[in-house]
Amino acid sequence: MATSHSPPIYTLFMRRSATSPLLSGLLTDKGRQRSVNQDAGLAVESLSGGLYAVADGMGGHAAGELAANLALDALGNTFLKGRKRPPERLAEAVQAANLEVMHHAVGEYVGMGTTLVALAIDKGAALLAHVGDSRAYLLRGGELTRLTEDHSWVAEQVRLGHLTEAEAREHQWRSVVSNALGGEERVRLELYGFALKQGDRLMLCSDGLSGVVEEHDLKAMLGWGLPPAITVQRLVDAANSLGGPDNVTAVVVDVDCQQPLPSYSLPPRQNDGPIYVDVLLGSRKGSSPLVYAALALVYFALMGALLFQEERTFILSVSAAALIGVLLWMKWHSQRRLQQALPQALRLKKTAGPPKDQQDLN
Repeated sequence: MATSHSPPIYTLFMRRSATSPLLSGLLTDKGRQRSVNQDAGLAVESLSGGLYAVADGMGGHAAGELAANLALDALGNTFLKGRKRPPERLAEAVQAANLEVMHHAVGEYVGMGTTLVALAIDKGAALLAHVGDSRAYLLRGGELTRLTEDHSWVAEQVRLGHLTEAEAREHQWRSVVSNALGGEERVRLELYGFALKQGDRLMLCSDGLSGVVEEHDLKAMLGWGLPPAITVQRLVDAANSLGGPDNVTAVVVDVDCQQPLPSYSLPPRQNDGPIYVDVLLGSRKGSSPLVYAALALVYFALMGALLFQEERTFILSVSAAALIGVLLWMKWHSQRRLQQALPQALRLKKTAGPPKDQQDLN
């Protein structure tokens, strides 16, 4: 796990517990043109899965390095020690990481921050949390899918059709992020879950890799079938062979066997950008009075059917219709809360340039 000490310039390892269905590799390198490594990585396996993350610090040499390591320490400690369901734990762990960075952003560290992409695997499910422009990818059946959308100025311009992917890669503001840990007390994040399949290969990386190596080359290297520890080294070597303009970190995780899905519902993917963590957690809880109303409907329907045998068909039909109505309203209410909570700052319009206070100062 990351520590508050200076991260090693070149760290490579592969780990697997005796009973884990996962195999992972992590490598971080300062690159060819930077004197300090402001990236940090995390890879921890457990009996039911694992926690993996990449952070890319910003705000100057010492500040960026500190921010990335503080974030991963807080993320790991909060998630691994928590007792709530993994989706809620992961969201709360990202918020804890955000507060840890913000509380240390004083004195010479004012203005520091970090990106974060975190992957929690629980049995047959993957949960992905994302803040900033570090990325996650999935290689499945020979096809590479990008699992995250960058929270950056150039990414927004690409989505609006004002820049191409090739132009964005070379743009002078390619390192400008619109969202990062440490910027405000309530973090804005994207979090969603999906089912895993045997043979899946997942990768987390900083923009020192994704911003340098083309996606078709990433797909090729991930598809070579080499062990994760060797794969991350090949990925980092590829970025450095192209000049290594930035720190580069990669985590690769292989899913070796099919696992059952957990019993809780996986958070769906939202297409409207990051939302505030408290709203995200609130949408997971639902509306308590309506939950109680649904349970009461079920109870009274069963009791009524037992006590009034002749009317049980009518009672059960009416109760089922009412229950469906309550469930549909709960779903609508949850989606409406998410829509209302979208921060105006992310509804970007075409501008002449990015806000100065959101520039990556690496």
